[in-house]
Amino acid sequence: MDAKVADSYHIDKVRARKSFGRAAETYDAAAILQKQVREEMLSRLDLVKISPQVILDAGCGTGAASGALLKRFKKSQVVSLDFAHPMLQKTRKNVGSAGLVSQLKALVSGAQHHLVCADIEAIPLASASIGLVWSNLAIQWCNDLDQALQEFHRVLQPEGLLMFSTFGPDTLRELRIATNQQTGHTSISRFIDMHDIGDAMVRAGFSAPVLDVERFTLTYDDVKSVMRDLKSIGAHNATDGRARGLHGRGFLQHLETCYEQFRENGKLPATFEVVYGHAWRAKDKPKFDDGVSPVTFKPRNK
Repeated sequence: MDAKVADSYHIDKVRARKSFGRAAETYDAAAILQKQVREEMLSRLDLVKISPQVILDAGCGTGAASGALLKRFKKSQVVSLDFAHPMLQKTRKNVGSAGLVSQLKALVSGAQHHLVCADIEAIPLASASIGLVWSNLAIQWCNDLDQALQEFHRVLQPEGLLMFSTFGPDTLRELRIATNQQTGHTSISRFIDMHDIGDAMVRAGFSAPVLDVERFTLTYDDVKSVMRDLKSIGAHNATDGRARGLHGRGFLQHLETCYEQFRENGKLPATFEVVYGHAWRAKDKPKFDDGVSPVTFKPRNK
């Protein structure tokens, strides 16, 4: 891949943090897909026997998953981590907590729920201190997937579980095509293929990762409604290659025209490809002689 092209998809974390911070009050009403994926992930926990003492909700948003995990694991501590401070403030209102903490205080204060403002790529928690790392539709905002997965592996205890979801390459394909027809700038983040995520999990040290994919299609009356929902959840274009300044009326009119090619049954679709993954951190032991670990991809039963 050309280095210049790759750089254009680099996430401006300052912009992303501000966008999510501004969306803290509107997020829950618009996060329909996030709720569906969260419920699917929770149902998958029914198949797992685990009693973690400490759970990390990495990229917690407004805390819906943190609250659900507290109810499910009544004896566990939950650490809600997000890089947007207003999201943590909303989490505190929604879930209740011991307040904003830093570094290792989250694990030694004795309270059941804690808030940590930090980036997934640099988690300020001790190594081998977490029994379950949970992350719902958050790691797509990382610039270095390997670094994020290595951090998850580092904070997990041996035999601890990682469960996550993220977006795949077909996400918002209609919007990407419509905007690419009129501008040379990046309009949508680059999302990583499931197989590449599996390879990164193996590089991070996870044993026999399991991944599968599901596609969702949300429908809208018009393009403005698509953009309004993305704004409400804080999903602004934060790539370095984005167009700078405000878009004029001509841009929006052309976007509407280009997007119309996808209208079906009177509605405009917005496709989301969701990748689910889980893996255990193995007990510390020597690797295979050839350095190879298996990756399993499961077809989804319809």
